[in-house]
Amino acid sequence: MAKTALSKYQRLEAAGLWRADAEAQRIDVIVSVGEATLTMTDMRERVQAHWSIAAIARANPGQRPAIYHPDGDPGETLELPEDETDMIAAIETLRNAIARQRPRPGRLRLYGVLASVAAVILLALLWLPGAARDHALRVVPAVKRAEIGQTLVTHLQRATGPACRAPGSNAALAALARRLPPRQGGTRFMVVRNGVAETLRLPGGTVMINADLVEDHDEPDVVAGHIIAAYLRAEARDPLDRLLADAGPMASLRLLATGQLTEETLRAHAERLLKFPPEAPPEAAMLEGFAHWQVRAKPYAYARDITGETVLGLIEADPFARGAEPPPPLLSDGDWLRLQGICGG
Repeated sequence: MAKTALSKYQRLEAAGLWRADAEAQRIDVIVSVGEATLTMTDMRERVQAHWSIAAIARANPGQRPAIYHPDGDPGETLELPEDETDMIAAIETLRNAIARQRPRPGRLRLYGVLASVAAVILLALLWLPGAARDHALRVVPAVKRAEIGQTLVTHLQRATGPACRAPGSNAALAALARRLPPRQGGTRFMVVRNGVAETLRLPGGTVMINADLVEDHDEPDVVAGHIIAAYLRAEARDPLDRLLADAGPMASLRLLATGQLTEETLRAHAERLLKFPPEAPPEAAMLEGFAHWQVRAKPYAYARDITGETVLGLIEADPFARGAEPPPPLLSDGDWLRLQGICGG
């Protein structure tokens, strides 16, 4: 239903006022509906922000002008005037269509696979210990993964602090996300000051990035390498699998039966993610990743070990070493400078 509704509005555009945070000045933008996103473009046709339609909240239901914000981030807002009735109606239609697809308490609508809670419990008693978790990983929809990931962000930010923001930084992050799209699903980059060791990919696709990776290096290849590492870890092991394994079998059964995980489960997992950061992927996987995403390996390698001794394989097998055709730029010079100043450093 949401996909059908989305296709109906994909050519729709409207004028609005957007601001990056509560202290930022509102600017005139053109709002357009894209593939599962709203895109805000300024009058110079520069993209200012991408919002996932599945994670848009309305600050003033039933009132005009309509004010929207990303779920969990009321500081960044989009204001649509009263005369933009078609765009407001489109956003509300899409939000309602997505809301109808979300699981209801006591019953997870997972493609009709489970007939009842009793059947889930009975099957879980007969399965091997990891079977319920494996089944949950197959049937939990993307919108539920995004919801879980957003709740984890809320818990993680108690240690990391809020996401860094600076003028133009959202557009720079969006440009980097377009240059480094994951092989499956979508992504959203967040830069934080503390807590996260390097990069951390959460269920739903959010990648949290330590500010040191953009502030302490001269080239974007270093942060790009760490983003690739986060993608490869998620490909090797689903972030939701790690969460459910940490939480125990009852968490998988609860997710299958009700579509929910307890706040305590998510809080404990967030603490564990910070306490036990993931390891770097194997060199062979990293080299394949550098080739796939067309990123130089050498800057990332020397950032990990300035001597080069422990990362010699990455340096010598860099697919874009001297003599090879250089890869496409990761960011423009202006976007890289804006990204380096995202935390005000």
